[in-house]
Amino acid sequence: MEHSEQTQTSASKTVTETDGLRDFQVSFFAMSRLVSFPWTFLEKDLERNKSSNLISDILKQTCLHSLCRKFPPSFRYRKLFLSELIRRQEAAGCDPLDELYDVLAEVVGAEDTAECYKSYFLPSGDAVSLLENVALISEGTTGLVTWEAALYLAEWALDHRQAFTGRTILELGSGVGLTGITICRSCSPNRYVFSDGHPRVLQKLRDNVRLNGLSEHSVEEMDWTTATEEHIRQIGADTVIAADVVYDPDVAESLVKLLSKILRCLSPEVFICSTIRNQETYGGFKQRLEKAGIGHHVMTGPVSHVFPYNRVSAIEMIKLDR
Repeated sequence: MEHSEQTQTSASKTVTETDGLRDFQVSFFAMSRLVSFPWTFLEKDLERNKSSNLISDILKQTCLHSLCRKFPPSFRYRKLFLSELIRRQEAAGCDPLDELYDVLAEVVGAEDTAECYKSYFLPSGDAVSLLENVALISEGTTGLVTWEAALYLAEWALDHRQAFTGRTILELGSGVGLTGITICRSCSPNRYVFSDGHPRVLQKLRDNVRLNGLSEHSVEEMDWTTATEEHIRQIGADTVIAADVVYDPDVAESLVKLLSKILRCLSPEVFICSTIRNQETYGGFKQRLEKAGIGHHVMTGPVSHVFPYNRVSAIEMIKLDR
């Protein structure tokens, strides 16, 4: 009986440690805010064991992982992360870990660049790696980073793969490509058309699609104000999606005009996912839909938590009706 309890305790400890290491890895590669890391898990282990073994394991899953060598987070981020590990280790009174200081030495003197890699792990264990800008707004656009609604829509897609499998998908305002690449890697669409209207975003989008081995799918420039019905029919989308595209009244107006054109030409399922930062702007978008004769209903129900991001913001997913 006693042996059985010890075995169960050991198994439980192993599961907890595996989950903790996984949380560190997922948060690190997505460059999540350091405050969101499972530091309590580390502190308890350091206090209990007075050993740096767990920190060594964390390093192997983060800065020393092969993914970090290939697609590294920014120098500044890695420096902050390693400094925090050292601070926690010293506070616990553990012996210094040479490899921790060796890794820190690699990034201390390095100058940061305007771009860095972020990687998001799929349920399969594979990672979607994206080259993104460090600044949220750069080169006159917000499209060079991944936003919360894109992550939410990707999670929704993973829960509703049947909406994409075997279909032709058109994504409006693809940005750096997280949602589309996730769908291509996990949902087996017949054809996926990434699109955006900003030249710099299109360049980075093409780079990321190629980086993730998806050259069979296409990246197209699409100006919402000039897109023709002929072009829309040529794409022939069964499903149209967009994430975080309702952030400005003028943009919302152009979007509704394009959606009206799409719905006149085709009969696709249309899903729009938005982070509601300004209720007036989002409400104005819905009013424009109504004036254009486009109905909608809100998609309710939880989504699986796959990616790390701030879930405090209000995110709404709607399906259009015609």
